Amino acid sequence: MLQSLLNMAIRKDSPERPHIDEVSPTAAIAGGEIHIRGRSLAGSGRPTVLLGNVPAPVVIGSDSFVIIRVPEGAVASRLTIGNGGRAAASSRCEIGVQIADNIHAVANPAIDSRGNIYTTFSGSRGQKTPVAVFKIDTNYNVRPFITDLMNATGLAFDQDGVLYISSRHDGIVYRADSEGNLSVYVEGMGIATGIAFDPDGNLFVGDRSGTIFKISRDRQIYVFATLEPSISAYHLAFGPDEYLYVTGPTTSSNDAVYRISPAGETEVFYQGLGRPQGLAFDVEGRLYVSASLGGRKGIVRFEPGKPPEFFLSGPGIAGLAFAPGGALIVATSGALYRLDLGIAGKPLP
Repeated sequence: MLQSLLNMAIRKDSPERPHIDEVSPTAAIAGGEIHIRGRSLAGSGRPTVLLGNVPAPVVIGSDSFVIIRVPEGAVASRLTIGNGGRAAASSRCEIGVQIADNIHAVANPAIDSRGNIYTTFSGSRGQKTPVAVFKIDTNYNVRPFITDLMNATGLAFDQDGVLYISSRHDGIVYRADSEGNLSVYVEGMGIATGIAFDPDGNLFVGDRSGTIFKISRDRQIYVFATLEPSISAYHLAFGPDEYLYVTGPTTSSNDAVYRISPAGETEVFYQGLGRPQGLAFDVEGRLYVSASLGGRKGIVRFEPGKPPEFFLSGPGIAGLAFAPGGALIVATSGALYRLDLGIAGKPLP
């Protein structure tokens, strides 16, 4: 009888087992914040959260709501929360693995058909850096690919697998051969930033002072559209509807993603993002934009017929690209991360 009463007292005083209702988002990179909602998350003290075997700092901890920050070195896909009482609860959360550092990306990385990744060390305006573009092979070996170029900015492959690079320093778009040797493709592009090819092989270049140029295959130059100037860069991507989607952060915290028809007619696709930058489409036509949504920094996903979703959490994200095999490559201002999400990217035009 006495033992039974003791057991009842222990059960009464011990916190209930944590229960997770929602983890948002379910993908993140180092420095990102993850929101956990549920019941009995903290118990009588502070919750303990692990990403794999790595403890995650708790920013806010209560019984029903916990915010954690992803620490450096966390790579596991399992999130576990304990309250010091009964068995912990767990949920899936994909954490990016760092595959390169000491870079300076200001736009999307570019990925060739073999899965090699290209990214920039852009530097500040007018700064000559020892390496302009790095090549990261499928074993994640990083080597210099282009050295003699100032302020490499936008990267894009054409239909033949040739890499093009814009320079916001001299307003030139360069073409690189397989050995990294450069030739001038087109010049006079102002402060040339984002670049993209349409299905017909026309090149589009964003001059961040307010112009989107169209360069035909025979290198005739047209003014395709005009937009509000950007404080950093335009970022371009063609959607499955063959419209050109454009971001360009301004001083506003309520920036837009623009959608431009093949005839050059511009409309607002969505407004309400903070500092939108790189963007990409998956094979299902969903749009991913590196931006802030509701004050949360990371990647926002737009799916037709649904409200925008805060998809991935992380600071300083400049761009993203889908790799063969369903991986997402995320570029921050200083590093590259890989997340195996099983999402196929939209094929090149």
